[in-house]
Amino acid sequence: MAHLDLEEQEQLDQLKHFWRQYGNPITWVLIAVLAAVAGWNLYQYWQRSQASQAAAMYDEVERIAVTGDVAKLERALGDMKEKFASTTYAQQAGLLAAKVYVDAGKLDAAKGALLWVADKSSDEGYQAIARLRLAGVLIESKAYDEALKQLAGNFPADFAFLADDRRGDVYLAQGKKTEAVAEYLKAYKGLDASSEYRRLIDVKLAALGASVQAERAAGGAK
Repeated sequence: MAHLDLEEQEQLDQLKHFWRQYGNPITWVLIAVLAAVAGWNLYQYWQRSQASQAAAMYDEVERIAVTGDVAKLERALGDMKEKFASTTYAQQAGLLAAKVYVDAGKLDAAKGALLWVADKSSDEGYQAIARLRLAGVLIESKAYDEALKQLAGNFPADFAFLADDRRGDVYLAQGKKTEAVAEYLKAYKGLDASSEYRRLIDVKLAALGASVQAERAAGGAK
């Protein structure tokens, strides 16, 4: 029994020695770990709170968009930009507002909203949509060089044919038939034969007398 007591006392002494030597570092590590966990939980809560508030504000933007009240829409979009610029709801609000502005003939406001989405969004899909729509607004404004700048560079694979098609629209508006046909053909080849959008491009090519070229391009792409 005394032998066990001695062993226990020795272990206790070793534990005390270990704690005197390493107790403070271990304590600080535990505090750091607990602080990190608490910080992560707080961040997650903040993210959820931001998303919830942004969703509610987007619902308000959507409601105003239905009414077509441009002044109220500008204020609501401004609030979203200020408070929730990093959320996808803000990007969606920018795209929606741009459509309302175009319908109302407010092309400058539409350009501003689309430029903001293209510049601020971290999602390449939203960026692509904004650039494509902005190019369309610029075509309507006859700002053809600016439209081509928006269509320059790389687009995600799912949007590449749309960029080709939109470049064709720019060249067609400029009266550059050869360049327009070339871009439409690129878009045509990038689409599946069953695609409805391909049929639309085929109509454009036919109007330019280039439907035979489209057939050959499709055949060469197989």
